[in-house]
Amino acid sequence: MRLGVLDVGSNTVHLLVVDAHPGARPLPAHSHKAELRLAELLDEDGAIGLTGVDRLVATVQRAVQAAEDQGCEQVISFATSAVREATNADEVLARVRAETEVDLQVVTGAEEARLTFLAARRWFGWSAGRLLVIDIGGGSLEIGYGIDEEPDAAVSLPLGAGRLTAGMLPGDPPDAEAVRALRRHVRAEIARTVGEFSRFGKPDHVVATSKTFRQLARIAGAARESDGLYVQRELSRKSLQEWLPKLAEMTAEQRAGLPGVSPGRAHQLLAGALVAEGAMDLFGAHVLEICPWALREGVILRRLDHLPTR
Repeated sequence: MRLGVLDVGSNTVHLLVVDAHPGARPLPAHSHKAELRLAELLDEDGAIGLTGVDRLVATVQRAVQAAEDQGCEQVISFATSAVREATNADEVLARVRAETEVDLQVVTGAEEARLTFLAARRWFGWSAGRLLVIDIGGGSLEIGYGIDEEPDAAVSLPLGAGRLTAGMLPGDPPDAEAVRALRRHVRAEIARTVGEFSRFGKPDHVVATSKTFRQLARIAGAARESDGLYVQRELSRKSLQEWLPKLAEMTAEQRAGLPGVSPGRAHQLLAGALVAEGAMDLFGAHVLEICPWALREGVILRRLDHLPTR
């Protein structure tokens, strides 16, 4: 079947179209996305403003048309951190439903961590043993740990790169004290969760998903995306620590000139790097393995698991 997954995230609205059936890997057929950065459009009361909602509705309408053009039999639509934490979430969802006929399902933070973990497990396979999976989004940080397809521990923290940039890193580049304050905040938040994971023992592999990690790995020397999905990519803590002070001194425009960094996300790369370094340090990870599958693929795999086999 041809299946579409519409992901309303904190940074982008992304429609991924795949050809899939139970027992086989989903094959990407089409990708349609737009950067809205909803996590940065919340007002001081935590609501998505009228302009943001207008843009969201228009973007969802375009994605629906793209799914129809691509012949999707089904479209699974969901929203993550920016929508689920908005104080006017119900009103936003109602308006999207009324104007686009799309019923966005809000994914909880824990479920986001579990589905991302499922995607990583399927990608690396059972032989990878115990996985620690870390995902940095625009609005939140998800961490999952386990040996099976369902993680033994899964948490979601309000440490997304877009959220932190908008709330704690003013200036371009930000001043040194703001960077230090964010570093302290990130580490304090992550440290509260470490004990929940450490009781399960040391992971066999530490895995990272998301655009933030892929960009950090790329500037540290990993292969380009154009080299293909199956090229092994890693990010070492040593390389990340070497790059952090450089990123802190750069403007967003300068970061956008780095290999693999998109102009739309360059401004939030420093915050993402601080979260990545804090997670690696506090969990004792010297190297992260980059996984090309994440939440969207987890949603697809979960849906396929519930389809009857032929």
